[in-house]
Amino acid sequence: MSSHPSSSPSRNSGKGARAGDDTLREEIARGLSESPPTLPPKLFYDDAGALLFEEITRLPEYYPTRTEIQILEAHLPEMARRIGAGAQVVEFGSGSGEKTERLLRALDEPAAYIPVDIAEEQLRRVAASLDRLFPELRIAPLAADYTRPFRLPPAEDLPKSGTPPQRSLLFFPGSTIGNFEPDEARKFLHSAGESLGPEAILLIGIDLVKPREVLEPAYDDARGVTAAFNRNALVHLNRLLGTDFRPEAYRHRAPWNEDASRIEMHLVATEPQVVTLPGPLDETGPSDARPRLRLSLEEGDHIVTEHSYKYTLEAFRELTASAGWVTRETWTDARNWFAVRFLEWNGSGH
Repeated sequence: MSSHPSSSPSRNSGKGARAGDDTLREEIARGLSESPPTLPPKLFYDDAGALLFEEITRLPEYYPTRTEIQILEAHLPEMARRIGAGAQVVEFGSGSGEKTERLLRALDEPAAYIPVDIAEEQLRRVAASLDRLFPELRIAPLAADYTRPFRLPPAEDLPKSGTPPQRSLLFFPGSTIGNFEPDEARKFLHSAGESLGPEAILLIGIDLVKPREVLEPAYDDARGVTAAFNRNALVHLNRLLGTDFRPEAYRHRAPWNEDASRIEMHLVATEPQVVTLPGPLDETGPSDARPRLRLSLEEGDHIVTEHSYKYTLEAFRELTASAGWVTRETWTDARNWFAVRFLEWNGSGH
């Protein structure tokens, strides 16, 4: 789990699911045709899901948010010196903006802030709040799925006048990178570096490997908030594409897979059921009476909704190096549960 992601069978995911989106329909059909079936974690983040995730971040079992904030509060002056003056801050999966506000206050005359998120209502609300706090800062919220191609607005198109950005900073907190499959994470980070340009820099949160007794409760809390968050993905999918999932007929499970170094979020069927994914719509209704997909599940069958990878510092260094990024600084908490890392783009990855 992490701040809004968007891609792969893992949360990252973080956005841009739209009703009637045939690209999304094909993505869902491919995932549900796999064995086991999968759903993309972008489905977590409708407006109800965004609120549930904010509740999760305050749970006693869920350590990542408060641990990362502790690291930021202890080291933001050093991070700001590394970043330098006049940075354009781009944030993928901007969420509640709690960490962003801290970063913007620490930076030396940031040139602009571009939050990219799938939860449009929260995106607008947080952008408006930051605009009030930083009236001189150019803020340009962008509702998009950052795992799909999209265009960042050029500096001259951003609201408010000011000094052109000196370099672009990708702020990617919350361990969202762990929601990508490792090969997809590599491709994503390489693509981000190419998009942001030769002077690009990266400030990224990394959830580190730790005991099962800490990890599993963080993803399966006693109050059942994470279970509600997981089932809400089915509510969202029903609304978007007209599927007929019954969310109450699934239970939440989140085991730690030590061999793969990841938490696996599952929805487990509690009874036999058949789920249909309708075909695409035309102007008058479904373009084909036959469903796009029919999924049969037996009691105990599961759907994978997220993988959340946990890294060692060395493993993550190797991953980012292969994506074209050079590690310059790492900050961790006292227990080494979480890390925030500063990297510079050199474009040599693949």
